[in-house]
Amino acid sequence: MKKLYRLKQNGKIAGICAGVADLFEIDVTIVRLLFILFAILIPVLPAMVMYLAAWWLVPEKELEKETKI
Repeated sequence: MKKLYRLKQNGKIAGICAGVADLFEIDVTIVRLLFILFAILIPVLPAMVMYLAAWWLVPEKELEKETKI
């Protein structure tokens, strides 16, 4: 079972949209556009509060370290 993580290496701000895209295995651009549409359809403040809460609550995924032989 996959978990939701923030992916900072693929993210623009906090990596929330990149993590959601990875979880559902879709393109991150689609998730970003859906978030922007969501923020336009409802007042922007609740969308920003939701994003900031996710930034605080969702753990960041640890980068897998490459080992050199």
